[in-house]
Amino acid sequence: MRIMPAAAALELIHNFSLIHDDIQDASSERHHRDTVWKIWGQSQAINAGDAMFALAFSALFKLRYNGIDEQKVVTAAQLLNKACLELCEGQYLDIAYQSRLDVTMKDYLDMIAKKTAALMAASTAIGACLAADGDKVVDSLYGFGRELGMAYQIQDDILGIWGKEEEIGKPVKEDISRRKKTLPVVYAFENCKDSDREKLKELYSQEAISNEDVAIVVEILDCSGARKYGEKLIGRYHRQALAKLGISSLDLSRQTPLEEMASFLLERDY
Repeated sequence: MRIMPAAAALELIHNFSLIHDDIQDASSERHHRDTVWKIWGQSQAINAGDAMFALAFSALFKLRYNGIDEQKVVTAAQLLNKACLELCEGQYLDIAYQSRLDVTMKDYLDMIAKKTAALMAASTAIGACLAADGDKVVDSLYGFGRELGMAYQIQDDILGIWGKEEEIGKPVKEDISRRKKTLPVVYAFENCKDSDREKLKELYSQEAISNEDVAIVVEILDCSGARKYGEKLIGRYHRQALAKLGISSLDLSRQTPLEEMASFLLERDY
């Protein structure tokens, strides 16, 4: 309970980023509910997101009243601030990639490392910083969160195309219609046959992709083996996350809940 303000801070940062992300992506639905901007308009949604950002750091500094060492609080704030800057950079890349046809797998992986992976790494590292002593456990838990975040985002990309709408909470294939360079799309651009690549270039050169053309994109993605490749990559990052956890100085009794959490996050139906 002593470090609950840190958990609140992380949740507020997460939701601040989602509010702004929904505006930038013009997403009208999240988890089967209207998004903030859809209800209140873009201006008030930006305002709400900014307020959440401020509240997050106010919550974090309440750790001082719970007997947490002030230097640890400062370190936690630095980790959270670093994650926020990475989130902004990653979001910039995500938006910029929508109008590019030359996005590589390296570009994609760098981008998600600055978004989902950055916030998850901050979450696990902040917990380690506040609850344990020593840089080794903090560094190991940071790596654990980062690798897990990479796996989670790749899984989210796959679900966005081949998942069930009732599970993901928004229309499936929406990322395709908005020309987002998710892992399956980037992989297909690099690995599909030449005729399919030319068709993808044609479709992704449009301002938006129609429902009829979305079906063509999905067919090309299926033929390229993008889904199978993504699933293999999820497994690789999951194993790397567990390896990072394994080299930490945590007792096995403390590692087990984190292993279970990682498995829970990646156990999704397609």
